[in-house]
Amino acid sequence: MHVREEIYRHGGILPTRALRAAGFSDHAIRRALADHQIYRVRKGWVALPEVDRAVVVAVRAHGVLTCISEAARRGLWVMSDGRVHVAAAPHAGGIRSDGCVVHWGAAALPRHPDAAVDSLENSLLLIAGCQTHENAVAAWESAIRKGLTTPEVMSRLPMTARTRAILDVVRPWSDSGLESFAMSRLRFLRVAVRQQIVIAGKPVDFLIGDRLVFQIDGGHHVGDQRSRDIAHDALLTTMGYTVIRVSYDQMVNDWPAVQHRIMRAIAQRLHLAA
Repeated sequence: MHVREEIYRHGGILPTRALRAAGFSDHAIRRALADHQIYRVRKGWVALPEVDRAVVVAVRAHGVLTCISEAARRGLWVMSDGRVHVAAAPHAGGIRSDGCVVHWGAAALPRHPDAAVDSLENSLLLIAGCQTHENAVAAWESAIRKGLTTPEVMSRLPMTARTRAILDVVRPWSDSGLESFAMSRLRFLRVAVRQQIVIAGKPVDFLIGDRLVFQIDGGHHVGDQRSRDIAHDALLTTMGYTVIRVSYDQMVNDWPAVQHRIMRAIAQRLHLAA
């Protein structure tokens, strides 16, 4: 096996001591460096050219990629703050925090000394303490929706009051972080709010009461998909439903106006069956 293949098997970045332990000589490592098949990240660490930049930043900071940065790398729904989040053990030395958010503390799941990225479980637990409640719920629900973990698995890990509050409300039905936001924001209503209910052959994002449909368009909701959704909205209207459809921008930047539309519809009893 070539040096490059060994590094690829371990996620694209590895300490040189791990390569030596796997049987590769210093000459083989230097040859791979000279041929530009790998490059030196920092003293004692090498990586493939295509490895994720955030992982490289974490290793150069002498930490491991974690929290929302690792969640984003895994394809989970998160709200980025533009910084790289790294984890470090208590009293760890040499940590370089420039441009990074450093999460100090013991890990719930032990971290291997050769790891460049954190476990999903550790990342989710850190998200619970780092992000707002609804952002954390969105990330946890995204992980559950993708089948990467379950509420039962997470419940067996060390729980703070904040993580317990998240665990109490996470559900597997939200198709996106925007839907997670909406569910969190609509819980105050004294009206049944159900997700992914199939009406006229197609699931709707939310059914509020019996007749009020609330739909959320994603950031790239265009083309044929949007045309089909508009046609479905028209069909629902002919069936006696009231449809409120909002955009990504409205959900993220103008929620008070969206909430007012929903509350006004409820006040007009449009959520009730005739």
